[in-house]
Amino acid sequence: MALIIVAGTFGGLQLDQYLGLSFPVFTMVLVLVSVGLAMYVVIRDISK
Repeated sequence: MALIIVAGTFGGLQLDQYLGLSFPVFTMVLVLVSVGLAMYVVIRDISK
């Protein structure tokens, strides 16, 4: 779970830095997507 969130955060930071954005749009979006994905994985594993 933490690995998914860290990967999303790192990817967003790198993408924002690469594009030279002053507001971290991709970081915020990818963090939210990765948290949602991590929650999905946890719920899927628990429901088995």
